[in-house]
Amino acid sequence: MKKAIFAAAAIALALPAAPAAADPPPWAPAHGKRAKDAQRYYTSNNGVRYWRGDDGRYYCRRSNGTTGLIVGAAAGALAGRAIDTRGERTTGTILGAAAGALLGKELTSGNVRCR
Repeated sequence: MKKAIFAAAAIALALPAAPAAADPPPWAPAHGKRAKDAQRYYTSNNGVRYWRGDDGRYYCRRSNGTTGLIVGAAAGALAGRAIDTRGERTTGTILGAAAGALLGKELTSGNVRCR
């Protein structure tokens, strides 16, 4: 049994390791996807990335508000539970979570319009 384990370990060490497929470091010259993205994307003053498509129209990528939704729901649930002091307090928790989620999503998504 020991011979089989040592043989398997020796074979595993003898096989050449495959190189890891990773992005080059930021200081390295860009030749592939990163170079193409650098040519296509532009950043506006408010941090929204946009690009011009093949059809000539402008498109943008911005936050969809998911982080604000989650944080707002958690904070709203805690606030609703603290405000509703009678009974089970489930109603206050649920209503607070819903209100906090809507408020958090609205705050993080902002009023930036992509045209």
